[in-house]
Amino acid sequence: MEWHLIAMAILYIIAGILHFVKPRMYESIMPPYIPDHRAMVLLSGFAESALGIGLLFSPTRVWSAWGIVLLLIAIFPANIYMATSQKFHRIPSWLLRARLPLQAVLIAWALRYT
Repeated sequence: MEWHLIAMAILYIIAGILHFVKPRMYESIMPPYIPDHRAMVLLSGFAESALGIGLLFSPTRVWSAWGIVLLLIAIFPANIYMATSQKFHRIPSWLLRARLPLQAVLIAWALRYT
């Protein structure tokens, strides 16, 4: 198994676990129009961890990679919200805006395993 596949799996497993450890942090970046922030944070955290684990096994790797692509698309509104909301004025705007194209890089990385 290639090191970059293991790195991607670890990235999503840890990110998913953090949704359960620090749910308020993730809730705060959700746009107000998304209902039930806590449930969405926990659901996305579970999905991230499960998809990360799925990357480690060849029978589930392709499905997990596609799931990560869909998840990254689904959470993109939170990235846009962070980049455009005054709520995050303490974070440098260049950093918030840099996060937007990073999403495309993460999608391309996941597509490598489809």
